[in-house]
Amino acid sequence: MEKDIDTKAARTKEKGTKSFEERKNASRTRTEIAAQAVLSGETKGLKRLLPFLGPAFIAAVAYIDPGNFATNITAGSQYGYMLLWVIFGSNLMAVLIQSLSAKLGIATGRNLPEIARDRFPKGVSIFLWIQSELVIIATDLAEFIGAALGLYLIFGIPMLPAALITAVASFAILELQRRGFRALETGIAGMVVAVVLAFAFQVFMAKPDMGAVAMGMFTPKFEGTQSIMLAAGILGATVMPHAIYLHSSLTQSRIVGRNEEEKKKIFRLEFFDIVFAMIVAGAVNMAMLIIAAALFFKNGLVVEELDQAFIHFRELAGPATAISFGLGLLIAGLSSSSVGTLSGDVVMQGFINKRINLYLRRAITMVPPLALIISGIDATQALVSSQVVLSFGIAFALVPLMMFTGDRKLMGGLVNRPITKVLGWAIAALVIALNIFLVVESF
Repeated sequence: MEKDIDTKAARTKEKGTKSFEERKNASRTRTEIAAQAVLSGETKGLKRLLPFLGPAFIAAVAYIDPGNFATNITAGSQYGYMLLWVIFGSNLMAVLIQSLSAKLGIATGRNLPEIARDRFPKGVSIFLWIQSELVIIATDLAEFIGAALGLYLIFGIPMLPAALITAVASFAILELQRRGFRALETGIAGMVVAVVLAFAFQVFMAKPDMGAVAMGMFTPKFEGTQSIMLAAGILGATVMPHAIYLHSSLTQSRIVGRNEEEKKKIFRLEFFDIVFAMIVAGAVNMAMLIIAAALFFKNGLVVEELDQAFIHFRELAGPATAISFGLGLLIAGLSSSSVGTLSGDVVMQGFINKRINLYLRRAITMVPPLALIISGIDATQALVSSQVVLSFGIAFALVPLMMFTGDRKLMGGLVNRPITKVLGWAIAALVIALNIFLVVESF
């Protein structure tokens, strides 16, 4: 009798698991069918883009995480609109970097860490895995603390309970991953839209000087060493190593090209996704600085703490503006923390060919931020410090990316063109140099 009950329970569990896998496969199959219709020429117009939209928005979440809030608000309050050109330029760089990562996955069917494991000695792969895990922990620190700080600012919930609520919410978002890539892409894109709306409202309420905005975007300028430091911080907070690893994973098997021509067509269509997502991320980052310039710099306020920013938003532009700022911080922290967890899974599987349960990984990466919150450390200072740690990992992602995408045997018809190689290596050198400067000045 007990054996029959156990057998029935096992069959029920198997049926439930199968149903869940079928839902995931159905999502993938629908996208693949739609994509093949595009590749064969059956689908025309803007509808051609739909099957290819999504991966870049997941990667783009890393570009609007809470670490960006601290650097952009500080830059706007200290120098007004002057450093807008740094954000504009950083996002142009991000378009190239993320397109190279996406192209690597499309051309090879493998992600950046997997190729590094195949081509580098084992010791190098283990080192790259360890440093990338440390970078992801630092990323998660900024995102987790940012989300908890958002709850604290909006609802007055103390940081520790807010952190525990953030933990529960991040597990809920991670559940989307189990339901298929389309569910995850839709969920993350929805959260990005919410952040965009929050900052659009803040810009409207701040009433910035649009002439000064245009001047700041297109006139490169510095005022002393501190402005260079902030520019390096903005760039460091924009180019995220884990987003480079992740994007190659998001495109490696999502839509598979059957030949060189199809792979080129897939990349051209994915490029629209990348440009669109980076425009959105760049607009959010610029909005942060514009709001700080229009409200804080105009009134002679230098704001370096996010809780101070919240208070001044309320005083200068009203409670609704302050709440929208807190909501943007909360949503950005939650969405980017889930992306960090996915990146951790990619680097472990890629560099050392091991995998652990995503929920266990999420639980492990929560420990450092919870410990810091319990210790009572200043939240904004923790965010800024995490960006310094991130800067150490940029070279270890960018240099292999340029090496691999410039290899014709590996990339085939999608190998980097000469101009792409020059621009890519120049960007890598600039990003690495500025981040070394940031680290040296920070210590």
